[in-house]
Amino acid sequence: MLMARRNAFVHVLIFCLGGFSSICYAERTHQIEADDYFSLGVMTGCQLSPDGKYLVYSETRWEPPTEKRNNDLWLVEIATKKVRRLTFDRASDSSPKWSPDGKYIYFTSSRERGDETDAPYNGKKQVWRVAVDGGELFPVTRVADGMGQFNLSGDGQSLYYTTSVEIVEDEWNSLRKEFKSLKYAHGVNDFSQVWKLDLIHWRSEKIVDEHRYITTFDVSPDERRIAMITTPDDTLLTNEGWSQIDVYDTATKKITNVTPDGWRDDHPVPHGWLDAAAFSADGDALAFNVSFDGYSPVIYLIEWRDGKQSLRTQANPADVTVVGGSTYFRGDTRELCFLGDVKATKRLYCMPSALSSGHVVAAPLTPVDVVVGSYSFSKSGSQLAVVMSATTHPPDAFIVNSPGSVDRMTNINPQVDSWILPQIKRYSWKGAGGDDVEGILELPADYTPGTPLPTVVELHGGPTSATHLELRFWIYGRTLLASKGYAVLSPNYRGSTGYGDKFLTGLIGRENDIEVKDILKGVDQLVADGIADPDRLGVMGWSNGGYLTNCLITTTDRFKAASSGAGVLDQIIQWGTEDTPGHVINFMKGQPWTKPGEYHKGSPLYNLHKVKTPTLIHVGENDPRVPPAHSRTLYRALKHYLKVPTELVVYPGEGHGLTTYTHRKAKMGWDLGWFDKYLLGKTKESADVTKKEQNGA
Repeated sequence: MLMARRNAFVHVLIFCLGGFSSICYAERTHQIEADDYFSLGVMTGCQLSPDGKYLVYSETRWEPPTEKRNNDLWLVEIATKKVRRLTFDRASDSSPKWSPDGKYIYFTSSRERGDETDAPYNGKKQVWRVAVDGGELFPVTRVADGMGQFNLSGDGQSLYYTTSVEIVEDEWNSLRKEFKSLKYAHGVNDFSQVWKLDLIHWRSEKIVDEHRYITTFDVSPDERRIAMITTPDDTLLTNEGWSQIDVYDTATKKITNVTPDGWRDDHPVPHGWLDAAAFSADGDALAFNVSFDGYSPVIYLIEWRDGKQSLRTQANPADVTVVGGSTYFRGDTRELCFLGDVKATKRLYCMPSALSSGHVVAAPLTPVDVVVGSYSFSKSGSQLAVVMSATTHPPDAFIVNSPGSVDRMTNINPQVDSWILPQIKRYSWKGAGGDDVEGILELPADYTPGTPLPTVVELHGGPTSATHLELRFWIYGRTLLASKGYAVLSPNYRGSTGYGDKFLTGLIGRENDIEVKDILKGVDQLVADGIADPDRLGVMGWSNGGYLTNCLITTTDRFKAASSGAGVLDQIIQWGTEDTPGHVINFMKGQPWTKPGEYHKGSPLYNLHKVKTPTLIHVGENDPRVPPAHSRTLYRALKHYLKVPTELVVYPGEGHGLTTYTHRKAKMGWDLGWFDKYLLGKTKESADVTKKEQNGA
């Protein structure tokens, strides 16, 4: 992106992906404010029709005065780029799937009508159908308590879906049933059932009713097999190491565990979880992957040949981190495709499934320096659609002609074309031990090199994740802070994805150590380059970013303000109370009683006496991932014992993420006010006066 100042406005020469197909000057006059965040629609997925003529996608938007966002379905005619809205109600319409003949779109929806208490208008999730050429929505399922997931058969004549049933089973079942209003840690489970609905005669048949919880399932196009990722119960804990793939044979009506005992023996740790499984077009191959905290995902391939079944791993390409749950076959072919993180970008890669070891050649199908969120092929595999973002636009739908040429299908956020965007670029430095580290640097649109700015270090969660090279306006600082005159550095510290396995696994056993040094070295470089003002430094993050904020303020007093969101303070309490304890076990290299020293070193709690930084603390009231005890402990220590300026904001009813309009607006408002006070010296009163003056009051 090329930028120049003219007549006090910022003009942008827009680079069209695939080359300078046109030069268009857009006058960017709008200064970004917090409220602009709520004007953004988010494209959450796309599905090409079997013949490649249409694209359906789900769009999520805030629709005041309601507090939560809603999903609707939209249709694009590829040849004309004509966009048409398919659904209109607040019913969370999502998961669109095409009928094999391309005439209908099936999707899930939770619709209500008046005071009706019967399905399909009782607010429970059902499968619905809409014709491509329009018409009324048709309820396909009418399950009283709602359904879970669904798949279509290859001929479009059958629909498979899951339901759940509560089972009470153990030696205490009589007491559990007698006092059923209580909540129990185990013994009361929601198990899954799989049903088949005949779309010709409209009769349902229950085909799987075993004591298992199904996280996801896929039906082979010929309906010979149903692959189910299952766990012993519906808790996330049992997904880490206890999950397996069961395959139902529709001819014999038998279920076989195709991931038998011992298949995890060569995994780096035993606490991996299985992501979405997908059949090949011929139904004789099944691809899935296992994801880990701290390690790169592993792709698996199951094949059936001559009555025999094989299970093998698929070697990953070097320096590309596979994105969990993104592995699918390319149309009717046996090419395996997946999204891969590589140096702050996310691209689509495909490789022949015959390659199982040695050097793997995975061809990228999408442009460089973009972030692909999802993808879909036509039935033949010859046409490809992606949802993709870059530094100049949020996610939109594109047709990919070649890795260097794409055709934009949508512009769901045209208001962004008038926004004065921050400068977004990669920024690199030497981290701990002299290793190369990089991150994403955002600067005000009119930034003049050599001018030190108040700087906020924004830390991503995970940590097995990454900050990407894209325009990302979200509640954790990116876009908004740069528009307010701050520099924002988002480091891809040690343990981040996309920089090779060594960089990824280098964090194991070294939390609150090597990644903290990586981050501080990046701050040193910003100061040395004249970008960051050393006297006006802030730090913020959520989840693992909140944990790292806690680590940093207990390591140094150079930060003048901090915003810690849902951050771990004590690794022992985290292991004992979070819903995915394998995360802690992996990074601490054992349980608390086997590695007490690691748990102590990895916990900021024991260095709280060093904190001098004014700290704003956020947490969801019902957070199962990083329970509120961490945030309340941090607040008590800073407020009542150490006399450090602090505020604790607890969001009622929220879990690990904030989901309502009011809470997200509060998060941005508190952060901006906190940094303005402690980094810029502004008070709320002075900010109000300035705003009135700008508005001509």
